[in-house]
Amino acid sequence: MTTQTSRAIHIDQHGGPEQLKLVTVSVGEPGPGEIRIRHHAVGLNFIDVYQRSGLYPMAMPVQLGMEAAGVVEAVGEGVTHLQVGDRAAYASQPPGSYCDLRVMPAKCVCKLPDAISFETGAAMMLKGLTAQYLLKRTLPQGGLNAGDFVLFHAAAGGVGLIACQWARALGLQLIGTAGSDAKCALAKEHGAAFVINYATEDFTARVKEITGGKGVKVVYDSVGKDTFDKSLDCLAPFGLMASFGNASGPVAPMAPGILGPKGSLFLTRQTLFTHIATRETTQAMADDLFAMVTSGQVQIRIDQRYKLEDVQQAHRDLEARKTTGCSILTL
Repeated sequence: MTTQTSRAIHIDQHGGPEQLKLVTVSVGEPGPGEIRIRHHAVGLNFIDVYQRSGLYPMAMPVQLGMEAAGVVEAVGEGVTHLQVGDRAAYASQPPGSYCDLRVMPAKCVCKLPDAISFETGAAMMLKGLTAQYLLKRTLPQGGLNAGDFVLFHAAAGGVGLIACQWARALGLQLIGTAGSDAKCALAKEHGAAFVINYATEDFTARVKEITGGKGVKVVYDSVGKDTFDKSLDCLAPFGLMASFGNASGPVAPMAPGILGPKGSLFLTRQTLFTHIATRETTQAMADDLFAMVTSGQVQIRIDQRYKLEDVQQAHRDLEARKTTGCSILTL
């Protein structure tokens, strides 16, 4: 059995960006159901910050990173959808993409169409599949139809800019929020029908104004603590509050009873990894994403590039909300 070495980013304990250490690791051969992949680019996501900080506790030590793109170098027994030499991309558990080379489960790894670059592949999988499951699989009663209003927080982020474009393609009227006028302009440029700067405007009052007092069918919220309560007041009766992140911190415990007087609302907490639990679902969702990107209806905007050894700065920028669009590590 041959082993190779790879650079990788490990943490030995939860904490700040200073915990991110560049180390050298040994990488062996893939076992049954696994592949070995050499990365060309690695995606950065807010979930990486949650895992590093301890908001999502991890067993130590841990190699961080949830998405990347590269070339398959070796294939384990039982893997039939990938071959040596295939261009591939993934968003996948377990963490470990912050590296040059890794062995990992094959089921969430998808062949990357030739029309999509490695950098775009690395930037789009976790965020693009998230936008896909939100807009296509996390739906209010009666579904979403052209002309319907939806509220999307952090609309200038990686998931948000993809969702703005995808919503426009579906004919939805996406109301996007962001924390600065520049970020609002970016969301508008990418397809948001309306934008709200929640640093200077009361987004609940503005949503009611935009919708003629009716409210939206669904709120997609990755911000968490700072937006949750007021988001409930943006919903139409029987509306859906879809929480999928905690960028401002976790939402405080709440009594389900408050959902009744606010309009018999629905509340769900979604995570990508439930949606991509099977090979078949992963591929179907990825095919939908690839089709949107190759058709040009969704363009993946990479606004920040960092070297692997500069990952501490990347995390600082993510936490300070200095980033827009997608961020990647280059190798």
